[in-house]
Amino acid sequence: MSSSSSAGESPIAEATPLSLCSREPRVPADRLVAEMVPPPRFDAVRFGTYIPDPNQPSQTEAVHVLESFAAGLGGAQAAGSGKRGFFGLGRPRAPKTPAGPRGVYLDGGYGVGKTHLLASLWHATPAEPSLKAFGTFVELTNLVGALGFQQTVQTLSGHRLLCIDEFELDDPGDTVLVSTLLGKLVDAGVALAATSNTLPGKLGEGRFAAADFLREIQGLSAHFRPLRIDGEDYRHRGLPEAPAPFDDEQVTRAAQETAGASLDDFPRLLEHLAKVHPSRYGALTDGVTAVCLTDVGPVPDQSTALRLVVLADRLYDREVPVLASGLPFDQLFSAEMLKGGYRKKYFRAISRLTALARDAKGLVRTA
Repeated sequence: MSSSSSAGESPIAEATPLSLCSREPRVPADRLVAEMVPPPRFDAVRFGTYIPDPNQPSQTEAVHVLESFAAGLGGAQAAGSGKRGFFGLGRPRAPKTPAGPRGVYLDGGYGVGKTHLLASLWHATPAEPSLKAFGTFVELTNLVGALGFQQTVQTLSGHRLLCIDEFELDDPGDTVLVSTLLGKLVDAGVALAATSNTLPGKLGEGRFAAADFLREIQGLSAHFRPLRIDGEDYRHRGLPEAPAPFDDEQVTRAAQETAGASLDDFPRLLEHLAKVHPSRYGALTDGVTAVCLTDVGPVPDQSTALRLVVLADRLYDREVPVLASGLPFDQLFSAEMLKGGYRKKYFRAISRLTALARDAKGLVRTA
């Protein structure tokens, strides 16, 4: 039976919700390139809108360093500048120029505003949008998969700046791929900026035999000046705890009453994610105004967990609220997962899903 309105109220229209499980998007390569800009959540952010924690001086310092870094890129020439090294490293060159450092690496815990600062750097860099690229580490590797290595180098080597969010090395293949790619881009004069929860020299630690790829990891580390940002997760700073999960009936009714909402059984959605390449998770949510999930429970294995992390990132980027029944999001990952090599990814996903759950609270009618 459909929900009815109280006397004197306008009836609430109900519709069949969308289903993410019914979608298998195909994303052309040119869309992947065109979408390498800060996500919608960070369209309007600037250095001036970043609010440093007064108890964390490293946050204020990061703003000043990045403002200077952006200003220093104003006269950079992407093409033909291959002899310019990072911090004096790399191939021999003429006497040093006063241009300053050409790469920064923002290191800090989840929720300290690293992506806000990275997007602010993208916006502040004095170059046309077509000469700047912004994407997550996963999106960068997906671009290589879509275009091929040589075409990716050609596409990005004319850029003034490449921003890489959530920089992580999950396997040896990614280590070699990214090391080679960034080396070629540095030779072409592209400035780099990245964020991660892991210092450059520690990339890959706890995930694979990082010692076997030490040269590649050290090569990556040499491209960046680490910039530590301390602080607590701003998504929970001074805010109440995330709302407890709702029941199935409340979630289903909210999905029916919210235009553009999707409704899926959580275990079935996890199975569906295995059939869709992570590069398409953004397209999977095209036009979705809210994601409603029933029967949320523990994630069964690490491969599934990592796919869920990517989906959580895309939903957070697009500010799509998530309404759920079942277990709270802080119980998604097992204690073993939260102690393992991917623990920082899992904590980021919990943090972001918690924020989206808070955003979704208003979708549920209390009457």
